[in-house]
Amino acid sequence: MDVIEAIKTRRSIRKYKPDLVEEEKLQAVLEAARWAPSWANTQCWEFIVVKNPETKRKLAETLTSWNRAFDAVKNAPVVIVACARLGLSGFWKGKPLADKENFYMFDVALALQNLTLAAHSLGLGTLHVGAFDAKKAAEILEVPAGVSVIELIPLGYPMEVPKATSRKELKEFIHFEKYGQKS
Repeated sequence: MDVIEAIKTRRSIRKYKPDLVEEEKLQAVLEAARWAPSWANTQCWEFIVVKNPETKRKLAETLTSWNRAFDAVKNAPVVIVACARLGLSGFWKGKPLADKENFYMFDVALALQNLTLAAHSLGLGTLHVGAFDAKKAAEILEVPAGVSVIELIPLGYPMEVPKATSRKELKEFIHFEKYGQKS
């Protein structure tokens, strides 16, 4: 599967088969994340691979009440917890250089995009889960100070694949030379 096809056909998966994810495939998606670009090559991401059913249940319980990902986090064979080491991305010699306090979010997002596209290319499904109590998840996983929990990514074989959602046309969000200049 080429990259454009992977981008266009990847879907958010909320129901997973109980089949285990082969170790080679798990390593391949983590390797894809490793090669993501990052601020000054700081690679601030950290990943916690969770397979223990009790830990996945506890993580699912950190989700907001309206989050539809509860079953995905609880039942996927693997949940990858994406974290960021703070004070690296957007910093140089310990001093912030970017005008964005949370530049680490960009770096982690780039790594997760690589991870999710690689997973899809291998027949695995993923879901970006961000509406949860990150502090509670950090407590459950014993994440140290200076590291922030960013996202939960259930990973496994899809039980069902939803249809593609609509996308805006390019002309709706592309500007030329200045904002508001559409052509």
